[in-house]
Amino acid sequence: NIGGLCVALILTRAIRGTNAFRTVFFMPNLIGGIVLGYVWQILLNCVLSLLERPLLQLDATAGFWGLVILMCWQQIGYMMIIYIAGLQSVPDSLIEAAEIDGATRWQTFWKVILPGMKQTAVLVFILGLIGNLQHFDLPWTMTQGGPARATTTLSIEVYTTAFKNWNMGKAATVGTIWAVLLACFSFVYLRRVNESD
Repeated sequence: NIGGLCVALILTRAIRGTNAFRTVFFMPNLIGGIVLGYVWQILLNCVLSLLERPLLQLDATAGFWGLVILMCWQQIGYMMIIYIAGLQSVPDSLIEAAEIDGATRWQTFWKVILPGMKQTAVLVFILGLIGNLQHFDLPWTMTQGGPARATTTLSIEVYTTAFKNWNMGKAATVGTIWAVLLACFSFVYLRRVNESD
């Protein structure tokens, strides 16, 4: 979220090549998760072998941080696009009024821009939370949930419980709890949006 907001703030300024940079940052979302997982697995394993460290599938710390880096790299562009739309919805007259009143850029951001895009921030947070609960392809192709379950997500847990351990009842229970959690997050988001309207 913070990375996407920072990139959006930079790319909403009048700098040369803004559209090209936006395209580059959004590009990872257009590539399939399975392809990204395998490519990054090869890249990170090459880096780890050069550093004489265990591979992603053998070291829980390397597997976890490798997955974090990949998911941030993929999601920053998606968050950036939503934040850019939110930043463009803040009226320029409010920003100009703050500048005339002597507000610094930091004060303008905290007192004018951020409150003006409160709905966008809540939307990005909820979408990110729901999306992260659903991740399957990236962690599965990189480490298959290992090592030592360091990269196991809820969707991988449901899959392995149902189709590897053949415990359909437990998988159905976890899936139901998962659906209830997603519904609660969505309800909270819709309620916040309606309250702010």
